[in-house]
Amino acid sequence: MNLYHHVPSHWELMLDYNFKIIFMKFINRYLSAIIVITLVASCKKDYLQTAPTASTSPATVFESTQNAAYAINGIARLMTQQKLSIQGMNGEGTIKMLYGNYAGADFGVNLPGWSSVINLEYVANPNSTYVVYPWFYYYSIIANANSIILNVDKASGSEADKQFIKAQALTFRAYSYTMLAQLYGKRWADSQNGETPAVVLRVDETTGDIPLSTLKQTYDLIYSDLTTAIGLYTSSGKTRVSSQFYLPDINVAYATFARAALNKQDYVNAEAYAAKARQNFALMTNTQYKSGFNAPNSEWIWGSYGALDETLHYYSYFAYIGYNSTASAVRTTPKFMSKELYNKIPATDIRKSMFLDPLSYAYDGTTGQGSTALFNYARSLYPSLPSDARAYPYMSFKFVASDGVGVGNLNHFRSAEMILIEAEAKYFQTKPATEIQALLNTLTKTSGRDASYNATATGANLLAEIKLYRAIELWGEGFDMFDKKRWGDKIERKKLAAGGNFIDALGITINPTDRNGWQLVVPNREADYNNLIVR
Repeated sequence: MNLYHHVPSHWELMLDYNFKIIFMKFINRYLSAIIVITLVASCKKDYLQTAPTASTSPATVFESTQNAAYAINGIARLMTQQKLSIQGMNGEGTIKMLYGNYAGADFGVNLPGWSSVINLEYVANPNSTYVVYPWFYYYSIIANANSIILNVDKASGSEADKQFIKAQALTFRAYSYTMLAQLYGKRWADSQNGETPAVVLRVDETTGDIPLSTLKQTYDLIYSDLTTAIGLYTSSGKTRVSSQFYLPDINVAYATFARAALNKQDYVNAEAYAAKARQNFALMTNTQYKSGFNAPNSEWIWGSYGALDETLHYYSYFAYIGYNSTASAVRTTPKFMSKELYNKIPATDIRKSMFLDPLSYAYDGTTGQGSTALFNYARSLYPSLPSDARAYPYMSFKFVASDGVGVGNLNHFRSAEMILIEAEAKYFQTKPATEIQALLNTLTKTSGRDASYNATATGANLLAEIKLYRAIELWGEGFDMFDKKRWGDKIERKKLAAGGNFIDALGITINPTDRNGWQLVVPNREADYNNLIVR
């Protein structure tokens, strides 16, 4: 029996109910009043139509810690649900794909019609769907987390259970604000030490007008939430069971703290919490690394659950990136690595073999599409590539749909990222190069990803080495644009005609000062009802 399904009807109702309270005008335009929800009957699922969401009261929802635990489960499900009735909008996978991958420098997809998204042309348009979506998505998580934080203490059940559940809700809220700060805030280096406006901080269930808080205030809340959560996890004496990788625990709080601190250029805390987060998560084996990134293993700190009966099919993350998917989104437009990054990966590194070396096979100099011979070569290496798919130079075989059109568990934190956070944090604290080199060797040499590797760089070359191996290790996992934004590095995509592998519409350079500094504006859907949002 998969407990991930076990979200009673009133909890699914409450999730939408809370979101309606905070986004009433927003939701009236985008969501229906009636939903179909999942009930648990033994190990089977029954589908029943329910009453309108507003018919469920918080008192009913928070009658026990068992129900509150189901609510945490419900938030986990929000991270892989389609909202706004827009194809491909699938929660956390959408954030990774559209904002982290597509807009980056080393992730390619031959979609000229998506140039406005890939080239970040929409970020200053408050009516753009792509400005609205992350706001909609993360505040839906925050609204539900707030309800749990405020009400779980009233539930019947043990004090330990209440503490653990509240800690999980605080972790969800902190994670959501961390992502919102990255998207809607300036890079910390350009924020006047955090004094620039960022997002609306909602910490309760009120619907009144709320002004934008500064980036510093946002990180103060994130730090406070995570510090409180860590204390509650500890005092509860509880942890998640190993199969519940999709639920937060103390290690997820540590990892969120590490990522938030890195973004804030708080390198002391970034280093400390990254070390804590990865302590019990050994790096995966080479076999696991090459198995498709669709199943939890020793390295996964946190992820989202995916199975054949819990998938969005053609709208799921793996239907857009799993090379073996039958979805047209990946068959006709395979995702590929930039030629420049590929050429920097040593031949002895297993990660290089997960991308298609075109050798001397022909490909179109305008579209980048490979010849039949290149496709046949690709399929000889990876027989599960669909027979009607296309081949592109440097196309990815890193991600594999485990079932159906796009089934797969989706990773959010793994220990490799934490090692790279430690290395970067140490570098900016000017700690000894040998300590940083040791971390890079742990990630690549000792792990077996490249047994021939040996980190020897120092000074500015050492930072370049950290950036390079972060790009190699985390390719396709939603970090590309966010990393470039944090560093203040430009996005450079080299055109096919200039010897690269990007089509003309996407082969451009985006400087850190271009496109509103890569900062999404607050959407008009917020300003429509929040009178303290000043345009």
